Amino acid sequence: MWIKHPYFKYVTGAVLFLILVYFLEKLDFLYPVKTIFGTLFYPILIAGFLFYILRPVVEVLSRMRYLPKPAAILLVFAVIGGALYAAGRALYETIQKQINNISQLPDKVKKTAEEASDTLEKNDMGMVSGASIQQRVTEYFGGLTQQIGSHMSEIFSTIAGAASVLVIVPFVLFFLLKDGNRLLPFLKKGLPEKLKPRGEKLLKDVDKTVSSYIVGQVTVAAIDGVLTYIGYVIIGLDFALILGLFTAFACIVPFVGPVIGAVPAIGVALMQEPSMAFYVVIIFVVVQQLEGNLVAPYVFGEKLNIHPLTVILLLVVAAPLYGVVGMIIAVPTYTVIKVILKHSYQTYQLYYSK
Repeated sequence: MWIKHPYFKYVTGAVLFLILVYFLEKLDFLYPVKTIFGTLFYPILIAGFLFYILRPVVEVLSRMRYLPKPAAILLVFAVIGGALYAAGRALYETIQKQINNISQLPDKVKKTAEEASDTLEKNDMGMVSGASIQQRVTEYFGGLTQQIGSHMSEIFSTIAGAASVLVIVPFVLFFLLKDGNRLLPFLKKGLPEKLKPRGEKLLKDVDKTVSSYIVGQVTVAAIDGVLTYIGYVIIGLDFALILGLFTAFACIVPFVGPVIGAVPAIGVALMQEPSMAFYVVIIFVVVQQLEGNLVAPYVFGEKLNIHPLTVILLLVVAAPLYGVVGMIIAVPTYTVIKVILKHSYQTYQLYYSK
């Protein structure tokens, strides 16, 4: 009978578990769990992200004869801290100058609006009021300033939360790098003896898939940021360094990230010189062509095997549900689920289809 099938018991157990979670949620019994999860989510997410980037370096260093793993981890932390400090010292004046220039953007926008209104009054034959345009721009920035002032407590709480996350992340990352190799044996203990070989292969494939995606995507994003920065410097775009860094961070999100990174650059170009926006678009197209035809195929190869349409649909669904974080974790989550389903089906065929 199909009711006696082992998979029926698993499915029944999963359904009962989901029903229990639903009623606990309705009765508000899960509030402490949600609070704990919400507090730990971002530190663990960021530390896990950095874990896959730094793990290969730590493994290479820990193979040295007189360098134990904890010392290798601390050495990597020290090198990263020193590199960030040196980069900050070298780029401090440039970044400070560009940040000061950014603070003057509202005045530049108002000035541009005044010039546009003067031009319209001379050439629009009374059809469009330049004064109304200038008034709307002034009202917009006045309202924006008022909103920032009224939400200062939320801004400070957000900054405090981000600071606490940054303090916690190094400690979580240290122990992930130090004891991450113990996770696989620990998880294997809970599996039936005959499923341990398949379970070990599943866990290794999940680890390999997530590692390939994170390292590959960060590499592609960094290259996009560098190429974009070089292009902005060549055309003389203001805030080239900050815009290049923004592009690098935005490109961590596949497909839509480069577009998000290009939007501020186009806005800056329009205020600096309208014709420069055309050159920004050209740089965007060139960088994307280099990424799609050279960088991404070399970095990823055939490791992930995800159709572009699948990625787009994942991002479309993840964005309204979980925002930017959802867009970042959507693809690796999909790859993990894909690997789990593949191994589950193979396990079913191997042990239960007879």
